Amino acid sequence: MIVVKAGGRALMQNRNKILDSIASRAKMGIIFVHGGGDIVSEYSKKMGIEPKFVTSPQGIRSRYTDENEMDVYNMVMSGKLNKEMVSYLGKQGVKVVGISGVDASVLKAERKKKIVVVDERGRKRVIDGGYTGTIVSVNTELPRLLIEQGYVVILSPVAIGTEGELLNVDGDQAAAAIAKALRAEVLVILTDVEGLILDGQLVREITPREARNLLPRIGAGMNRKMMLAAEAVEAGVERCIICSGLTEEPLSVLEQEHGTVVSMRSF
Repeated sequence: MIVVKAGGRALMQNRNKILDSIASRAKMGIIFVHGGGDIVSEYSKKMGIEPKFVTSPQGIRSRYTDENEMDVYNMVMSGKLNKEMVSYLGKQGVKVVGISGVDASVLKAERKKKIVVVDERGRKRVIDGGYTGTIVSVNTELPRLLIEQGYVVILSPVAIGTEGELLNVDGDQAAAAIAKALRAEVLVILTDVEGLILDGQLVREITPREARNLLPRIGAGMNRKMMLAAEAVEAGVERCIICSGLTEEPLSVLEQEHGTVVSMRSF
């Protein structure tokens, strides 16, 4: 079983190539977790809702999801974007189902009541957490059943909260949580860069321990991906590959490893 995550930028620029790459490997058993934040922002503006973003003390910039933005986020991610991709694969004869993390409580999350942000002057402030959640459990029954029946699963990172509310959850976190829960063979994180770049060089192979030691030297966005990759491998995923989703054949990484490979084996 393979779990693939593609961020919004990779999808915006190379969606059909990513989907073609999935279609040609559909029989491998693929769960595709998609981003799409840029598309959400586009539709928020069309509906007169200005997207809001916050920066954590660690330097991670993320969407601030209030109630209105959550409505748009769910409509675009679980509706428009998810179903467009289901339609595209379906036209190629792929058995495919599109779901969100809300369906069958595949992703259950706890709402962040308060979050710490850094304002434009560099000062830390505590604000209401909005409708963003941290994943606390994964129900593997539905995705496992669908994979066993030969379906590709396309999943939007919308979770059900512990109080029944809809929550925006980080796509990388969702993919890693699903990969760990299903003990996937491979977790592939497709992004808009080649992989982990240190001192101008691509790091091709790394163990979870080495990745953790390097975290202070890694930029905020890649730092989070490396930490999630290390956790996934330590939890039983055979390998995690962080690589570009902007190539002609993004999932060729499954046959000819490129990007940054995180695994337990000694290199």
